[in-house]
Amino acid sequence: MKKELITQKNPKSPIAEMFRTLRTNIQFMNSKKELRTILITSTMPGEGKSWISSNLAITFAQAGKRVILIDADMRKGRLASLFQTSSKPGLSNYLSGIDEKGKDENIDIVKYIRPTEVENLFLIPSGNIPPNPAELLDTEATYQMINKLKEAFDIIILDGTPCLLVTDSLILSRMTDTTLIVASHKSTKKDDLQKVKKSIENVGGKIAGVILNKTPIKSKEYSTSYYYGSKTNPNNRSKHATIEKDDVATTGNISKEKEKEILSELNNYLNNKE
Repeated sequence: MKKELITQKNPKSPIAEMFRTLRTNIQFMNSKKELRTILITSTMPGEGKSWISSNLAITFAQAGKRVILIDADMRKGRLASLFQTSSKPGLSNYLSGIDEKGKDENIDIVKYIRPTEVENLFLIPSGNIPPNPAELLDTEATYQMINKLKEAFDIIILDGTPCLLVTDSLILSRMTDTTLIVASHKSTKKDDLQKVKKSIENVGGKIAGVILNKTPIKSKEYSTSYYYGSKTNPNNRSKHATIEKDDVATTGNISKEKEKEILSELNNYLNNKE
């Protein structure tokens, strides 16, 4: 697990506290209906969407919620890298019914769920890159998957694609309770945000709000320190910090025995629930 997952690695940091505030805001956003399925998207790549998705998911898990984080960016998903696991098999394999070796298989959602080092947090990686990601998402299988996961999880967070490039997130916005749009400080254009907002509303999606990422902690530290949680080169402000070898956590993943035990329990729950 990489240090980008700051809510797990440094839960007492100011950034981790901001994520807890975001979690609280989401929980109390709609008094009539609990928000259980949340889509995270952005206007363009590089705005921190996957970082937001991962840390928000960890924060919900830390609050005792059973959380499933889905990498719904089947084109350039990076959640597997953040959690230091394989991206295959994953979402694309489940939706297509074809495993990572290209063989047809019986669909069982549990096969694609990975426990993480974070208690209560599970991951479905992106899977093999398919030729038709949007078409895979725009099917009854996606609705059925989300409804099935609701039986076992309190919160479902989907890390989608940037809205201005492809339609994948627009499709998912119709299937989720709400959408959060990630914007980058002094990078995301206001016109682009308006386009994304209008596009999501036009397909019937609901928007909870915009998360402004990479804002300066203090004005005097603007050139060196960002809300993204890492140091950057002042001459290269628009890019995320490079992850060096020392940034990789040394705690290791959960054991195979523990993973098997957790998935067996999850499988029994999902397959025996009326």
